[in-house]
Amino acid sequence: MTRRAQAEKTSVAVIYNHVGEDHFEKFREVDPASLEFTPVYPLNVATVMEEYRAIAHGLASEGYRAELFNIEDDLTRLQHFLSDTPPDVIFNLVEIFRGNPRLESAITALFDLYEIPYTGSAPFALEVCQRKALTKQILLKQEIATPDYRLLRSPKIPRRHGLHYPLIVKPAREDASLGVEAESVVYDYDQLVSRVKRIFESFEPPILVEEYIAGKELHVSLLGNQPPQVLPIIEFDFSSLPDDHPAIITYGVKWNPLDLAYHQVHSFCPATLSKKVEEKVKEQALLAYQATYCRDYARVDVRLTESRVPFVLEVNPNPDLTESVSFMQSAERAGLGFTETLSRIVEFALARAKRHAARLAQQST
Repeated sequence: MTRRAQAEKTSVAVIYNHVGEDHFEKFREVDPASLEFTPVYPLNVATVMEEYRAIAHGLASEGYRAELFNIEDDLTRLQHFLSDTPPDVIFNLVEIFRGNPRLESAITALFDLYEIPYTGSAPFALEVCQRKALTKQILLKQEIATPDYRLLRSPKIPRRHGLHYPLIVKPAREDASLGVEAESVVYDYDQLVSRVKRIFESFEPPILVEEYIAGKELHVSLLGNQPPQVLPIIEFDFSSLPDDHPAIITYGVKWNPLDLAYHQVHSFCPATLSKKVEEKVKEQALLAYQATYCRDYARVDVRLTESRVPFVLEVNPNPDLTESVSFMQSAERAGLGFTETLSRIVEFALARAKRHAARLAQQST
């Protein structure tokens, strides 16, 4: 049976959770001429629903019987769907439930209870990687370099904290760069105290304070298992930022086209690295992927010092799959199209389910 013929027999539920407004739609109402700067990139970015539909359409173009399903913050609705019309495989796009990103792993645990294969990482990896300090402990245990840090559970930090300035302050259990701003990088104790106070006022503890690593910022995407494929590395260009803006990817840089910095930070692939340094970066990213039990696909964020030492900042299981963003940009550079990449991710989940079924059959004989 051909790959497409097999796909045509496979039902894929693209499951996501979305309620309320889509704030990306509001950017379409803004006249670029009304801004105080000339935008480099379009303000008309894809909405959340357009991204979900693009994934479902991409899977359909590969032959799968794909359908979208919105949980709508309703656990009973999801349970009825899984029990009444279970798909062959779930393409998991759930990142938050009832406003709480910490419940992301709970939804995948429910998929496990219903014994329906799903794409991406299992609950353990999702939970570990959302807890930044725990991720760093695992990385350090595996001798993977990551910036020195302190985890704060109250807005008090001694003057002698053991870290070297500059430092960066950010929420320890948020993703998508939430809480990261230009002011997140601090250069002395007074700035540190002020920023820690500000983050504690805006986010639930704990808060992470870590040493800021100057140098290149790299995104290393990985695809697959046993072993995963390390895709071409993306490098970010911060040279257009003003002197008072640190060379970091803030929330605004990542998500807000009305932020000037969004139009001043650029990326290119592959990164400008020597072969030796590239292999070292890829090796560290692969070790981080495996140490945190990621599967199918993930993105590892790395800082490369001026002395060419890679430091892993974060591990991101189930990263954004929008066309032109980091993961898909790397996949395309590797010669993989958008729909082929989606298809491969589905195949990883199906292969995992097949191996599980074979083990159960062997145990019953």
